[in-house]
Amino acid sequence: MSHLFIDLELRHGARNYLPLPMVLERGAGVYLWDTAGRRYLDMMSAYSAASFGHSNPELVGALCEQAGQLAVTSRAFYTDQLGPLLETLCAMTGMARALPMNTGAEAVETAIKAARKWGHRVRGIPDGRARIIVAAGNFAGRTTTIISFSSEPQNRDGFGPLTPGFDIIPYGDAAALEAAITPETAAFLVEPIQGEAGIIVPPDGYLRAVREICSRHDILLIVDEVQTGLGRTGRLLACDHEGIRPDALVLGKALGGGLLPISMFLARADVMDVFRPGDHGSTFGGNPLACAVALTALRILERDRLAERAAELGAYLIEGLRAIRHPAIRAVRGRGLLVALDLRPEWASARTFCEALMHRGVLSKETHRSVVRLAPPLVITRAQIDSALSAITAVLAELARPVTARAGELVA
Repeated sequence: MSHLFIDLELRHGARNYLPLPMVLERGAGVYLWDTAGRRYLDMMSAYSAASFGHSNPELVGALCEQAGQLAVTSRAFYTDQLGPLLETLCAMTGMARALPMNTGAEAVETAIKAARKWGHRVRGIPDGRARIIVAAGNFAGRTTTIISFSSEPQNRDGFGPLTPGFDIIPYGDAAALEAAITPETAAFLVEPIQGEAGIIVPPDGYLRAVREICSRHDILLIVDEVQTGLGRTGRLLACDHEGIRPDALVLGKALGGGLLPISMFLARADVMDVFRPGDHGSTFGGNPLACAVALTALRILERDRLAERAAELGAYLIEGLRAIRHPAIRAVRGRGLLVALDLRPEWASARTFCEALMHRGVLSKETHRSVVRLAPPLVITRAQIDSALSAITAVLAELARPVTARAGELVA
């Protein structure tokens, strides 16, 4: 039966993804089931979108209740759900204003528009000349503007003409930021931990340093917390680890409780006030259905202390991975429940490793060819982490020697 669904996607869909060869039909908590009834431990949680677990009963209840009352109106009218969500998020993050969208990419696009107009209206940068600095290895989505500042060749290949106005500097290098700032610089857009690049954690003090540089040069510090926000790294926001407050903030993924897409651009009042009616919007952005789910998700996050849980269990997971001490492991890194198992390519590709994990009942997905991402729902338990560690250990045990040696070639 699973082959039928795979064949349908391959026959009628675009080839813009390469999923693992199995078909999922059900999820509950940290587990997923395929069409053959096999159960898998989800160590991916939809890139943090399913942080609260699959089919969370409280979130499903909020969804069903709101769907029976009012789902979508567009922003042509006020509703009783958007205002409370904006108030809650502003209180939690310390931001003054918030603007709802649907996807993380849309929220980043919103941040770019706000930064450019703020640079023009507030800083006096000539219209059309505002520049935004970004870091190499960034990933914020795949819209035409966002790929224009990607440093990954595939993201840009064949999709030109690309959008100008971006300057790329090395990630984790505060001095490079200082050197790149010009009178036309409006903002620095940065991930506090780079997810798609392979769970790259910057040096201690990096965010504090860039905060000071941005303040001194009067440019906006915009932090992209689409993957890292809402408890994933052991704090509400990943930038909280260094005690800094950005001028603007992007949230998404987990905000929808694993049920609906909703994202948010939050900022200082003077930044958000550059928008006037008609400047920006979305038919589905801030719809009552998504807002009701998001509000419930935020209540669960605080009530169940899921950020603290991620800090504790993330340390447990990292310690367990480092204790394996297999020569195929090049590095283990991460923060909270956002962890990378970086493999030596001569031993195994991350894709092959993820396929082997799948056969042992654990799901993850590779990035950058050598990195296995381990980012389970925040509701995972120690016992479930132990199951994942056992599966990882078993797969590593199957790698008796490097791939090239097994093929009879010399290993560099």
